Amino acid sequence: MDIRSIRTEDDYKSALQDVSGYFDNEPEPGTENSDRFDILLTLIEHYEAQQFPIDLPDSVEAIKFRMDQEGLTARDLEPAIGKRNRVYEILNGKRNLTLKMVWKLHTMFGTPAESLIKSPRQTEVA
Repeated sequence: MDIRSIRTEDDYKSALQDVSGYFDNEPEPGTENSDRFDILLTLIEHYEAQQFPIDLPDSVEAIKFRMDQEGLTARDLEPAIGKRNRVYEILNGKRNLTLKMVWKLHTMFGTPAESLIKSPRQTEVA
């Protein structure tokens, strides 16, 4: 197998070109082409994670995204956050989530805890 590490943009483009044919005609599992496909994908994913990291949304954006996805209202968040005025304080970035709120939002609505523990952008220290 002729596979090299991906260290540069040219290496990355070459790997993408090499792997593109496998998407149209995926190789049979257990074959040399299947192994090559898996290895190339792993190298590409690693390079992309290093070169193009995707930051988690802040807690408010994560909540608003889940609200939009599920059609939730501020009232729907009350069991997890508290009274409606507290919900709006959270959504407006005036108050931070507590650990108890994070846990309830995570368990009740499936919002990733990693997103809920990130501070809202307006309160981050530069």
